[in-house]
Amino acid sequence: MDIELIAELYPEAVKMDGYDDCIIGMSQRFNSDPLIAYDVEKILNKLMKDGMSRDEAREFFEYNQIGAWVGENTPVFIETEL
Repeated sequence: MDIELIAELYPEAVKMDGYDDCIIGMSQRFNSDPLIAYDVEKILNKLMKDGMSRDEAREFFEYNQIGAWVGENTPVFIETEL
């Protein structure tokens, strides 16, 4: 995913610092600005590479990332592996 192109085309979209490699695209729905979409599994794997167990990574993700509301342009998180 071309982060510079996303920033150019969607300047209002909120991006998580350090997780560019976890972006899988942009989400869209009626009457809403496009939002950056992150792959949950990629985020969890990145957190585990930083030394967290899977349970710790899931807890951190749920509280600090998916649980963070930063306005209408808050990113979305996609579960690709259920």
